[in-house]
Amino acid sequence: PPPPPPPSSPPADPPGQDTPAAHVGSGPPTYDPEPTALPVADPDDLADLVPDTVLDGARYGVSTLRAVSVRGDSARYRGEPRRDALLTARFGSGPGALVLVAMASGARATPGAHRAAAEACQWIARAVGRSHARLAEDIRAGRRGDLKSGLHRLTDRSLGKLRAGAADRGLTPEAYAATLRCLLLTADPDCRTRVFFGAGAGGLFRLRDGVWQDIEPQLTDAPGEPLMSFGSPPAETPEGDRLTMDLGIPTPPSPYEPAPGPPREPFRFRASVARPGDTLLMCTHGLAEPLRGEPELSAHLTGRWSGAAPPGLAAYLADIQVRVKGYADDRTAAAVWEA
Repeated sequence: PPPPPPPSSPPADPPGQDTPAAHVGSGPPTYDPEPTALPVADPDDLADLVPDTVLDGARYGVSTLRAVSVRGDSARYRGEPRRDALLTARFGSGPGALVLVAMASGARATPGAHRAAAEACQWIARAVGRSHARLAEDIRAGRRGDLKSGLHRLTDRSLGKLRAGAADRGLTPEAYAATLRCLLLTADPDCRTRVFFGAGAGGLFRLRDGVWQDIEPQLTDAPGEPLMSFGSPPAETPEGDRLTMDLGIPTPPSPYEPAPGPPREPFRFRASVARPGDTLLMCTHGLAEPLRGEPELSAHLTGRWSGAAPPGLAAYLADIQVRVKGYADDRTAAAVWEA
């Protein structure tokens, strides 16, 4: 009989799928790598509880979405609730469907910060959902000016309701506030336009050809001024960049008396066309800061995310949880892989 075949060696990990690191940088963080204490619960308000981690994902057209929100090391140690909120939603069906990813961070060291973040996500989701057909059509048609104007208004209205909620609770607007960052994708496989908008600190990055690009819209000197996307052709103004979109929402009068003031943070907007092989990453301050401040983290994610296929949910969670000494805030991140 023929000799038995030699024992085969274990297959090598495919590119981009090496084992995730526990931490990167100069050394391990001070806090434990796993949750320590649970937040205090109110038996009469159990709906207020926030899980340590939420994880979601989907695939539409040529895009694969991964989204996660994780309690930071500091909050895990102190038994504080996660201040970040994450909401993923699909409005409509078929190629005309619109996918929204909304994330928010409540103000640091304020009671009810997690509630403010959750409400910010819910308000913008309601507004987007009610206008999803128009928004999806404008994205497919490339009407960046209409999108900028309409989403600016929806963001102002949503954050205005949050400030009104602060007044109802007897709090100052600063004590019941949140940043807000959103991403819109259509389910149309022929549309690769990705729309980012929001207000407040965080990050918007793109991994293209193995290199990270920080594409966060830069602020202007005029608070509240909408920011066009990087590389938008000048010919879009005034003909192609018409500020006409109202989504059926009248401007006056304000539904709040007295009317809340303008947003504390300028409005940010970017509409960009993705290329095959791109990875777009939107995140809150808790991940944006270590990505900008620790080169080893961006290098590690480059290696993990440069494979032929996007990571599964568990692998994506492990990637986002890679720890960096000196950064212990909540992390919320949504990434889109382009086939």
